Amino acid sequence: MKKLLQSVATKWQELSLLLRIFIGLVIGAVLGLTCPQLTGISILGQLFVSALKAVAPVLVAVLVAASIAKAQGGLGSRFRTVIVLYMVSTMCAAFTAVAGSFLFPVEISLADAVNDEAPSGLVNIFTGIATNMVANPIQAIANANYIGVLFWAIVVGFALKLRASEATIKVVDDFSETISLVVKWVIQFAPFGILGLVFTSVSESGMDIFITYGKLVALLVGCMLFSCLILNPLIVALCIRKNPYPLVLTCLKESGINAFFTRSSAANIPINMALCKRLGINEDFYSVSIPLGATINMNGAAVTITVMTLAVCHTLGLQVDLVSALFLSVLAALGACGTSGVAGGSLLLIPMACSLFGISNGVAMQAVGVGFIISVIQDSLETAINSSGDAIFTATADMIDKNKA
Repeated sequence: MKKLLQSVATKWQELSLLLRIFIGLVIGAVLGLTCPQLTGISILGQLFVSALKAVAPVLVAVLVAASIAKAQGGLGSRFRTVIVLYMVSTMCAAFTAVAGSFLFPVEISLADAVNDEAPSGLVNIFTGIATNMVANPIQAIANANYIGVLFWAIVVGFALKLRASEATIKVVDDFSETISLVVKWVIQFAPFGILGLVFTSVSESGMDIFITYGKLVALLVGCMLFSCLILNPLIVALCIRKNPYPLVLTCLKESGINAFFTRSSAANIPINMALCKRLGINEDFYSVSIPLGATINMNGAAVTITVMTLAVCHTLGLQVDLVSALFLSVLAALGACGTSGVAGGSLLLIPMACSLFGISNGVAMQAVGVGFIISVIQDSLETAINSSGDAIFTATADMIDKNKA
């Protein structure tokens, strides 16, 4: 029996991680449909996501600080490029959502309001970003405040570069490698975590969601898929002058699938960093660009905010002119950059966008409630597009820089 178990374990390890994740996905879906009463399976997903969320802030902090401390220069142009790519893709996604909402207008049922507090405008959002940036660094790590983690890691990295000895920098670098190894161990449990996450989604939601909110879900999914399968490849193709789909599909496969089920850009940071390492990207670059992308690269969030806001307008019978809709897309893109890297972060920005059309916070928050109902699909796909885009545009910026050399 012992030999049999060892043999099975060996065969399991020989399979690619992606194939193991797919096996976990299938098993989770089957169990969710046939044995929904086995609720204990859900804990596998909870443990996996919790482990990723726990280790990700520490990984970002030490990796960014170590990378800056030992960097030899020459990365500035790549950072400028990737920021531009993040912003352009997010804006294009918002424009796509406007076009989709005009071509296929949908209405939603507005009944019971919810009481969550939401940002009321861009000033509040950017004030929050500035406050989070200078938060206590220990609290930033504990609360997974990535803006604060990035800010203090960069400051510490430059301080180490200016004052620390080579031996001290080596210790910091060794510590970052140690944390990276821990992350690799956590990622090996991804198949079991995905099994638990899929089981939870299927057993709790089933197919009912498509009946009540089918048109809204179809519009959101259509806009997001157009963004990730048409717009993002087009942007990449214009930048690297070659077929973009091998890169895009690789990132969707290796990053997007995991992000779809974890529903957290923050939890997917270690996955993206491991992917960038396999793609041969400079660690000094991706160790900063990936967590930065988890904060500001929000294609899916821009789509959600725009579509949901225009759905409220259509439901209330408000006439939205093209100029107002385009302004909404800009507002949604900027607001999306302030969303958190956790599940459902974009939904609480819907009232901010609705305020552009004079819609009350109470009515807008009902749309947030609808968003949470469909979030098993909306937020999952949104996170997959957001997170895989971080890897896509990091790799694109790296290719652009290498082509210049």
